[in-house]
Amino acid sequence: MRVRIAIGAQTLTLFGTDGAAIRIYPVSTALNGPGETEGSNCTPRGRHRIRALIGRGMPWGTVFRGRRPTGERWSVEMAAAQPQRDWILSRILWLCGEEPGFNRLGAVDSMRRYIYIHGTGEDQPMGRPLSHGCVRMRNRDVIELFELVEAGTKVEICE
Repeated sequence: MRVRIAIGAQTLTLFGTDGAAIRIYPVSTALNGPGETEGSNCTPRGRHRIRALIGRGMPWGTVFRGRRPTGERWSVEMAAAQPQRDWILSRILWLCGEEPGFNRLGAVDSMRRYIYIHGTGEDQPMGRPLSHGCVRMRNRDVIELFELVEAGTKVEICE
């Protein structure tokens, strides 16, 4: 299995072992566009892999902070009370760059930048770049994807 994230199309495609697309999901990548530099709030391009899967068995809408569940579950009321919060919900697929000098090591390290594929509030639109660098998905979609992949799965992020 492998994953391709197309920034221009705002989609995530999961390919099976035979190379055929088996799922296509709408996503939301960075409002600042593509880029690899730490602090840029951009979505890094290139070859990555899933370094860690976080949140197995947690309920839909589980709120994470620092990759740990807070004990909260997302709601419209919570979102309204904290409109500027970047919600990380349901599942986290933590990405690690595989291209030294481009998306791995130094000031361009995707893992040290905490670049994830993660769930977001249901009030957030998909198909439009609005994140702070991560790849946002609908909660039901990220939960489904989480169950289909494993740590080490290749992820390509392209324009």
